[in-house]
Amino acid sequence: MTGRIRKKLIQAQLEALPAPRGGDVLCPLCERSIPPSQQDAHHLVPKSHGGAHTVLLHRICHRQIHALFTETELARTYNTVEALKQPEEMARFIRWVQTKPDAFFEKSRKSQRLKSQR
Repeated sequence: MTGRIRKKLIQAQLEALPAPRGGDVLCPLCERSIPPSQQDAHHLVPKSHGGAHTVLLHRICHRQIHALFTETELARTYNTVEALKQPEEMARFIRWVQTKPDAFFEKSRKSQRLKSQR
């Protein structure tokens, strides 16, 4: 599938989602409204491990997940939103990002643990 076709499919999926509050989509991790420009679809089980189901997250929340966990860890241990909230480093991030505006974005950095695995 080409990039533009995939983008159209994702956009159609986003538009078909139910709107929980006044037309806003809520991030299941940080529970803030996600502006359309900051919406990212996250595969709970990575596609590389056969996953197909996605949830919408803030772009910053999505990138933080991939900065902290490997694809294998996501597939085996952190394959639900509730499981993603449990590790202390993720809980700290969620507490921090909840103080930011809905459209806030900052580049995420790979954790030292993941950097050292390379």
